[in-house]
Amino acid sequence: MPQQDTAGSTTRQDVPALVGDLLARLTDDEKVAMLHQASPAVERLGLAPFTTGAEVLHGVAWLGRATMYPQPVGLAAAWDPDLLRRVGTQVGTELRAKQAADPAVSRNVWAPVVNPLRHPLWGRNEEGYSEDPHLTAELAAGYALGLRGDDPRLWRTVPTLKHFLAYNNETDRAVTSAQLRPRVLHEYELPAYRGPIEAGVVGAVMPSYNLVNGRPNHVARELLDLLRSWTHESVLVVSDAGAPTNLSRSERYHPDPVEAHAAALLAGVDSFTDNGPDPEPTLALVREALERGLITMADVDRAVARVLTVRVRSGEFDPDDPHAGITAEHLDLPEHRALARESAGRAVVVLRNREVLPLTPAGSVAVIGPLADRVLPDWYAGTPPYTVSLADAVRARWAAGPGGAPDVRVVDGSDRVALRSVGTGGYLRAGADRVLLADGSLAASAVPGEDVLWDVTDWGHGVLTLAGADTGLLLRAEGEQVLADATRPQGWVVGESWRGRRHDDDTWSFQHLGTGRWLRTEAYGGGVGATAASPAEAERFVRRVVRSGTAAAAAAAREADVVLCAVGNDPHLLGRETQDRPGLALPTPMAELWRTVQEANPAAVLVLVSSYPYALDTAARGAAAIVWTCHGGQEAGNGLLDVLLGEVEPSGRLPQTWWATEADAGDLLDYDILGAGTTYWYSEAEPLFAFGHGLTYSRIGYESLRVETGEAGVLARVTVTNTGDREATEVVQAYTDAPGHPVRFPRRLAAHARVHLAPGQRRTVDLPIPADRFAIWDTTRGAMVVLAADYRVLAGPSAADTPLSVRVELEGEVVIAHRLPLRAVDFDAHSGTRIEEATSVAGEVVTAPSGSGWLTFTAVDGLADAAVVTLARTASGPASVTLEQVADGAAHPFARAEVPAGLGRHELTEVPLEPVGSSGPPVARRTSGLRVVLTGPVRLAGIGARGRGTDHVAP
Repeated sequence: MPQQDTAGSTTRQDVPALVGDLLARLTDDEKVAMLHQASPAVERLGLAPFTTGAEVLHGVAWLGRATMYPQPVGLAAAWDPDLLRRVGTQVGTELRAKQAADPAVSRNVWAPVVNPLRHPLWGRNEEGYSEDPHLTAELAAGYALGLRGDDPRLWRTVPTLKHFLAYNNETDRAVTSAQLRPRVLHEYELPAYRGPIEAGVVGAVMPSYNLVNGRPNHVARELLDLLRSWTHESVLVVSDAGAPTNLSRSERYHPDPVEAHAAALLAGVDSFTDNGPDPEPTLALVREALERGLITMADVDRAVARVLTVRVRSGEFDPDDPHAGITAEHLDLPEHRALARESAGRAVVVLRNREVLPLTPAGSVAVIGPLADRVLPDWYAGTPPYTVSLADAVRARWAAGPGGAPDVRVVDGSDRVALRSVGTGGYLRAGADRVLLADGSLAASAVPGEDVLWDVTDWGHGVLTLAGADTGLLLRAEGEQVLADATRPQGWVVGESWRGRRHDDDTWSFQHLGTGRWLRTEAYGGGVGATAASPAEAERFVRRVVRSGTAAAAAAAREADVVLCAVGNDPHLLGRETQDRPGLALPTPMAELWRTVQEANPAAVLVLVSSYPYALDTAARGAAAIVWTCHGGQEAGNGLLDVLLGEVEPSGRLPQTWWATEADAGDLLDYDILGAGTTYWYSEAEPLFAFGHGLTYSRIGYESLRVETGEAGVLARVTVTNTGDREATEVVQAYTDAPGHPVRFPRRLAAHARVHLAPGQRRTVDLPIPADRFAIWDTTRGAMVVLAADYRVLAGPSAADTPLSVRVELEGEVVIAHRLPLRAVDFDAHSGTRIEEATSVAGEVVTAPSGSGWLTFTAVDGLADAAVVTLARTASGPASVTLEQVADGAAHPFARAEVPAGLGRHELTEVPLEPVGSSGPPVARRTSGLRVVLTGPVRLAGIGARGRGTDHVAP
């Protein structure tokens, strides 16, 4: 505890004073040391060592035993912020339990992830909540509130929002630049962050690795300032791991690391996560930045104050911490197990049901597929105290058959093979020490604990895992040594994934995907290692199929009364942090396994267990019943079976669209959802399963919709009736759109409510719709505005199924024209252009990467006064900007500016416009349209009037 007057009970009003007092006592060196993630103790002030960041995405991760809840995308299927709050409360309690056992554990937690799930090919889809930013904000605020706690003075933990901003691709994630026109920025990206910050439930934010409009997010001062403007409270900004180094290396945005670190600090980054636990490289760079005058101690003080504020908020210095009663024993409590099971059930979404579900747990049952008997954690999962797979749950709860035991057959669908080395003549085996050898014999009796036969699971796209048939342990490579001792794929670089190559002579070689090396047999001793650099050097194996996985699956399905076919993904393979998904379709091996099962038993249930949506082929779409759930944590099997049996009524709803084809999802790297017409907001494609879709086991009728308007927004009153004979929980959804709006207006979620309905019950549900669900970012005003227009409120069970609709006429702002000075980035339409940084620090320009592009602006006032453009260059060569008045259905050039030679990338310069002879009409004071043509390596910031410039760096 800090010495003397810093002790005592802390009120919210005391926090700035306490932080100021601590800051005044610290030396400059001690302050600088606090800028790294791992800051040392200051013993003379009683300050303990401090580290930012503990991972708690859906449970405490990387700290040993902890309750494992469903993945966030599955928790989001509940559409219930209060469920997220309850989960967050338990996770926060277990984090404090870990900290009670080890004071080095940080109370600053790195969750929730609030990147809207714009595109389903993103490798980290499982970490986010929803395609819709407002639903994301609601759910994240619930989870963060649980983590934070509801004590007004001191927080249980201090949550950190991740990852700011526009981050939905792992492909080249540190060097790609997301293109965000102002409307997409303010309407789609920012609301997910603004909600939790304005709710006061987060104390920190982590920028993402990528760039936005040409500027790395770790030096995006304007964006970080905007984020901090949403609250009067302190917000700590912590860098992502290694991101400060990226600024001068992979991104090459700054010429050297000293300038890069100075720029990040000036932009608002307060804590540098770099070089692991070693702070010295970072601190040396900060010291040099001080010596060179790039930053001052006032800049350091500002950052350190934010670090200290997090520590004060977490109760570190307070003897009356209300959470001090949490001990190391507050792990895996009975109520935590119960909530893990409840949340696993709430994560289940019934996508299709042709009167197959709910099941009766009697007769024979086959549980088939690679996810039948596996519970798979992801990268950000902890170590659960136990796991219950779907097969485990079925074995425990299925009624006994004639023989006195449940008639349950479990088939994982893998091929069982023997691999005979061409070089040694022996079979591939794992000895008692688990080391891989090529000296086995199928004729000899099996030795307990050794493996000679291998179960090969094909996860799709050629990615395999090989498990010993006797032990179930997976092959993995550790450097050049290959062992069969892994329980599952795991690690930052996955050690258990392989690819097989079939040669022309029908022999096989195997490549370790983590290292790129191929299996090769040693010349003496028969040892097998991952040592070959190419297939030509690799050992060749004759592959003998001892058991066909599809044949076994078909036989089990044919003989069973009930069939559950569980297919999907392993969270460490084919889509995760650092790796985007290779495709949207259900991988061919999974689809073929399902097809085999369905042909054998048409009543089979397709159970999709995955971190993301799939596009399904004809066979899968034709399933009698389709159920989706995420990787559901330690109680995954029980939660899933609860719903399949109808012991828990299904209430999950999709938090993101399932597109029919990959093309319908759009380009992974195109963040301009408005221009591209993507996400459920703008897409005209018919989805496979829509955002918000999910079935009950009953029938829900939508009868009427009435609306009442007021200053705060609109109240939608939706009457629904349960016309079936079972209880049901319906998620009543309201959407807004405006087909006749002056600008393109999205169809977006406006409100929702979970409603329990008894059989035959009718209820009227009140859905308050805030005014901002009718607002758009008006580039002429630079603000979110509700324009006077005709809107619609729609209600139904999903975004694509809204049987009720009411027209709403709202009084709002009138449409106004663009005015000079005119920012280039405020265009209404564009082609062949890209948004980039104006200077290294602030502002935006528009370029034409291919040498030719255009922007259009509708209704421009004062265009006749256009006199100057502000611009720079990307390279040498002819370059110009031409203004064209749009009139009578044609574009008429009237002014042009040539870009002076010798300008640098960030040397923005005002250049006069020169008249251009035109056969068109005279330039009007107010024109119905302006077209700006960019030719050559030009960087255009804006267009100005006489004597008024262009104001090119205005945020």
